[in-house]
Amino acid sequence: MLTEATRATAPATAAKALLAVRGLEAWYGESHVLHGIDFDVAPGEVVTLLGRNGAGKTTTLKSIIGIMGKRKGSVSFDGTETINLPSRTIARLGIGFVPEERGIYSSLNVEENLLLPPQVKPGGLTLEQIFELFPNLKERLKSQGTKLSGGEQQMLAIGRILRTGANLLLLDEPTEGLAPVIIDQIGRTIAKLKREGFTIILVEQNFRFAATVADRHYVVEQGKVVDMIPNEALERNIDKLHGYLGV
Repeated sequence: MLTEATRATAPATAAKALLAVRGLEAWYGESHVLHGIDFDVAPGEVVTLLGRNGAGKTTTLKSIIGIMGKRKGSVSFDGTETINLPSRTIARLGIGFVPEERGIYSSLNVEENLLLPPQVKPGGLTLEQIFELFPNLKERLKSQGTKLSGGEQQMLAIGRILRTGANLLLLDEPTEGLAPVIIDQIGRTIAKLKREGFTIILVEQNFRFAATVADRHYVVEQGKVVDMIPNEALERNIDKLHGYLGV
């Protein structure tokens, strides 16, 4: 059940939503993973999906971008219903997905990895703008993509999507396994992208990091959104959040 705070917030958010997800269900083969996901994201917002491992957070991102084998419900992006569209069409609407495993091509160098995805919309960042965000990439331009450190590979995966013109970014566990100094850099990058008008959905286990960048937090349990906590209310709901996450 959604809390009263969630119900009170949802209609106002839905009225201006860039992304509206309603009754989203998804399956891996015969395994029913999502059981009616509902949430909204307004233009320019950063929201997180929080929850224990296996709750359905990554599956939600994959369902939004259309790479699940079976899904049903409604996913509306900028007024376009996408639930029956193939992933290549969804991406061209302006949704970019950075998977947890990053998807760096081992046979390509940094520059080739950056240039590989097509531009789907006007407004994508130039290489120079990407290098302003991630100076390390410019220094490693001719290095093989998979020879980079974990942090550099994460920068490359995010930079590659920013070049395409996508304005909704789906980031799956962007700080996992990274050193604190790199996590800080990723956080500064997300904050800058937000200031520049990007909309971001972040799956993140590190809710302390999420609190530094997000506007709102959706809690996912057993394939459903069970709560929404505004970032300004996070501290006074910390015990409840610990209960959700099993901390």
